[in-house]
Amino acid sequence: MRIACSLDAGRSLEEAVERVRLAESLGYESVWTTHIARREPLQVLGHYARHTERIGLGVGVVPIVLRHPALLAMEAATLDEISGGRLRLGIGVSHKVTVEGWYGLSLDDPVGRMREYATIVRSLLRTGSSGLEGRHYTSRFSFLGYAARPDLPLLFAALGPKMLALAGELADGVVLWMTSPTYIREVVVPALRAHRGSLDGFEIVANVPVALGDEAAGRGAIRGRVLPYAQLPFYRAAIAEGGHAEDLAAFDAALGGGDQQAAARALPDSFVDDFGAVGSAERLRAKIDEYQDAGATLVNVAPATRFEGEVGLEATLEALAP
Repeated sequence: MRIACSLDAGRSLEEAVERVRLAESLGYESVWTTHIARREPLQVLGHYARHTERIGLGVGVVPIVLRHPALLAMEAATLDEISGGRLRLGIGVSHKVTVEGWYGLSLDDPVGRMREYATIVRSLLRTGSSGLEGRHYTSRFSFLGYAARPDLPLLFAALGPKMLALAGELADGVVLWMTSPTYIREVVVPALRAHRGSLDGFEIVANVPVALGDEAAGRGAIRGRVLPYAQLPFYRAAIAEGGHAEDLAAFDAALGGGDQQAAARALPDSFVDDFGAVGSAERLRAKIDEYQDAGATLVNVAPATRFEGEVGLEATLEALAP
């Protein structure tokens, strides 16, 4: 059983390091960070690398708009070298509201941008040089006296059919969030197979929120975590196609009143239980099995904390250890 864990640094980088060491000792396959609005994830992974020996390191994902692809290839290759070949690089286009609202940049033609960006990154990692003059990116950069690990895995954040098709063509895997087992089985896997044939060696990372402890409070914690994503178009499309269109309608109706918490409460228990797992360790492990049966090759558990009746992050890691 291959299980990873999502361990962003949170309030204390030093406490996070101890948790990563615990995850390594418990046999977790890898530890993952993401890019939101806290510490820069690649630097966090570099810090984790210096304090661990074996556990894999994944970023899911770096928004492509913030770095030129040649710069990201340099950063990834360096971090992979520092960690002894343990990095998996996830990239994604992010979302229009974030790209424009946070950074004042534009996000037109997301699939076209991703194609050019990934082509440059992949070429630099595989061959050491790049030569692309595209609509969105130009790169004539080559490494000088240095080479990346040529099989450093490149993964895409992919939800819809067009991005999944591109991932099947250019990526070594996909990083998924807010995708139910049904969506993975009925949409993700068929779309990838249609463009790759065999999925041998292709990584499908499913990020799954879990809350070990009181069921009602745990569901509340997961509702709070998914609240922003239920308002983003890429995720909403996947949620609806995964069988939750009516749940989104109830969410929207409550959100129309301007109360975010009321909107979160409008998501029924069945919604939370489809995307995540709450309650006992047995229930959480059953959800992991469900995702693996649906086609996920690596389940990345994301423990919810700071809810009434929680057992704690360390205890959650111990309970779900492979």
